[in-house]
Amino acid sequence: MEGVLERIRNVSAGCISKFQYESALFWADKAASLSQYEACDVYHLAQCMFHMKQYDRAALLIIRRQLHLKHSVFRYLAAKCYAEAKQWQAALDLLEGCQKDPNISLSKKLPSTESVNGIPDDKEMLTSLHLLRGNIYEAMEVREIAAECYKDALKADIFCYEAFERLIGHHMLRADEEKELLESLPMSDLCKGVEEEELVRFLYKTKLKKYDKPGEFEVPDSADNLHENLDVATSLAERHYYNCEFRTSYKITEGILKSDPYHPSCLPLHVALLVELKETNKLFYLAHQLVGKYPDLPISWYAVGCYYLLQPKKQELARRYLLKTTLLDRMYGPAWLAYGHSFASQNEHDQAMAAYFTASQLMRGCHLPFLYIGLEYSVTNNTKLAEKFFSSALEISQDDPHALHEMGVAAYTNKDLQSALKYFNKALELIRILGEEIHIEEWGPLLNNLGHTHRKLKNYDQALDYHRQALILMPHSAETYSAIGFVYAYMGNYLESIEYLHKSLGLRRDDAFTSNLLDYVVEQFAEADKPIYGDIESEEAYPIPTMDINFKIDDYSTPPSSVKPSGGSDITPEDDSKPFGDVATLSTPVSGVTTIPTIAEGRGVMMAWSESNSTLSDAHTSTSTTQTPHTARMQTKSFTGDMVFSTDDDMDLDDSINS
Repeated sequence: MEGVLERIRNVSAGCISKFQYESALFWADKAASLSQYEACDVYHLAQCMFHMKQYDRAALLIIRRQLHLKHSVFRYLAAKCYAEAKQWQAALDLLEGCQKDPNISLSKKLPSTESVNGIPDDKEMLTSLHLLRGNIYEAMEVREIAAECYKDALKADIFCYEAFERLIGHHMLRADEEKELLESLPMSDLCKGVEEEELVRFLYKTKLKKYDKPGEFEVPDSADNLHENLDVATSLAERHYYNCEFRTSYKITEGILKSDPYHPSCLPLHVALLVELKETNKLFYLAHQLVGKYPDLPISWYAVGCYYLLQPKKQELARRYLLKTTLLDRMYGPAWLAYGHSFASQNEHDQAMAAYFTASQLMRGCHLPFLYIGLEYSVTNNTKLAEKFFSSALEISQDDPHALHEMGVAAYTNKDLQSALKYFNKALELIRILGEEIHIEEWGPLLNNLGHTHRKLKNYDQALDYHRQALILMPHSAETYSAIGFVYAYMGNYLESIEYLHKSLGLRRDDAFTSNLLDYVVEQFAEADKPIYGDIESEEAYPIPTMDINFKIDDYSTPPSSVKPSGGSDITPEDDSKPFGDVATLSTPVSGVTTIPTIAEGRGVMMAWSESNSTLSDAHTSTSTTQTPHTARMQTKSFTGDMVFSTDDDMDLDDSINS
């Protein structure tokens, strides 16, 4: 009989290796009966039930025979079954046994038993137990304990990449904490040789330092062949993304997806880049492909939501699919970012703030949630809190021009003009370095804000210079014409001021600030003592008078990207610090942001990737609103690829996707 039993055991094991789980379950059940349910046969039978997704049945098989009290592997398997069935508390109670204190090391709770042939011993299961415990705590949203469990798993086995990915991919650690983690790992003790240690350290470093410059990315000589590895290439693309080098990052992700069209780490980053670069048609095609092949994965519906996010009139559809993404995976940070963008684009600030705060809890190591929270506070005129969150974003990403710009707006609003000038100049310097990597025309408001700041400092020539540069990038901007006219009024050059103010009203005739300013300048021009003959060829034609500008601004309409004030405001040379206009700010993945979408599975956020509107003016306070690549100002690009459809057509993913 022993020979027959051994033969049946081998048949069942062979069926598992050939993915014939139903056959394996049938023969494993017979082997367990023949052996009177020996531990090794029960373990094999429970494994087969797990593969067949019969989770409760497998857990009951183990618990009835009380094997979970004798062997760690049975405790792990039963808890794993409950976790797969989303019975989190039952899994945690079983995993921790009678010890309820989660701060006590799991290794002290393990039962001391003899090893059994055919099943892993307690020492081998220690890493898996830490990992499962971390997964359960994370699902229960106790992220601090979950992070400690993942760290314990890594220290028990440095090759447990799953624990490392949970910590880094889900943004559980800040940059300094990531560095401490890498230094605390006992690599020299667990690696067999220097080359192995160098390889592990390099691979983990590529995942850690996403805010480092891409030029610092060096592959060690012992691992030279990894230059072509797709995971390593994805890490490099992510560095380019977080350094705002979007076009370079896009070229890398496009090459990765040609080799592996459904690379899980690259897809969220690629979606975020398509949003950032406004490649609407390509995003439409990718979303269709993902939904058709992987309807149960969050990334599929995240891509659909991001597509609708780019359609200004379809934000309700965007929210529907992004919400579906969060239902599939509540820990998907980039989806929460994009969800917040859809509300922010319609000035629904409370809902946007709630989504951003959720994202900030899920993505502690990413600067984007803090940037967007600051933008929402800025829009609601809570400058102090806005500045606090902008500072948090800058601590994580010190060279993000969008965060620098918003800090400049906050400093200007607080009348700290020198600090505002410092932030604006640094942002401009970074933008010039990036060059063609970004849409340079979106940064016209930064130039306008530099002009406003110099005007406040009475550097009128420099103010005019920056406003004229902004006019080159935004030739149809009424705000820029008004700003130039305002500076000319300060300089006493009323004729030039009138000309530019007229141009501004020609573009936006209902601007109350410009209209009232024009009335005042015309009045000053009419009262000038010096008669005018012929053309005025220089600013010296008018002496600079002692100005006392003091006129009342009545309620007026504002552009869609700005905040409508509640009432009028008095503008004087001593108090003309209230801002106007709009400026673009970083979108992101949505892995990860953005994207959004990062905001990568957790990083790409990337994962969603937004545009903000914040600029300085003298008509009203509009420090910043967040609108991802989905604002009312956005125009859809025509398609340049091989597909024959166009986003200008009345196409609707909702008609073609079975949700």
